[in-house]
Amino acid sequence: MPRVVSERADVMPALTEVFREHGFEGASLALIGQRTNLGKGSLYHFFPGGKEEMASAVLGEIGAWFETSVFKPLRDENDPRRAIGRMFEAVDTYFRSGQRVCLVGAFALGDARDRFAAQIHAYFAVWNDALRGALVRAGRDEETARTLAEEVLAAIQGSLVLARALNDPGSFQRALERLKARLETA
Repeated sequence: MPRVVSERADVMPALTEVFREHGFEGASLALIGQRTNLGKGSLYHFFPGGKEEMASAVLGEIGAWFETSVFKPLRDENDPRRAIGRMFEAVDTYFRSGQRVCLVGAFALGDARDRFAAQIHAYFAVWNDALRGALVRAGRDEETARTLAEEVLAAIQGSLVLARALNDPGSFQRALERLKARLETA
């Protein structure tokens, strides 16, 4: 029997994992109901816009976590090198050392990209800009900082795909270590 939840937030962890594991298209309402232990009526009570509203809420929650844990510290931390180090720690923790795919990146590559274009764009653009700014504050010139920020984001996303494809989370951790070293010597 479906369980009673008191708030929409109670459903978010399970909902996030359904989208992470199955993508937007593969996350059927039946599967979402099964994983959240909610009937369709309860799902539509919390998400009147259906699956699209659910996915948008998940992307919003991910964006909020990254804003608090990664982007804001990169922008506001007095010591930009420390903020960059903390970014790598937060990313490693969030992606469970390469065992968790980037849902925003997966949506960017899939059929759902156009539906959630603004949220996907914001996630990557804000991260790129915050990292670039921290690199400039750490002493890099603007062009070098822009190039390094793009390289770091591309390497993080690529190493998540590689870790998943090879079933080798260690490749993600090794990539983070190389990126840290690259930023320290650049």
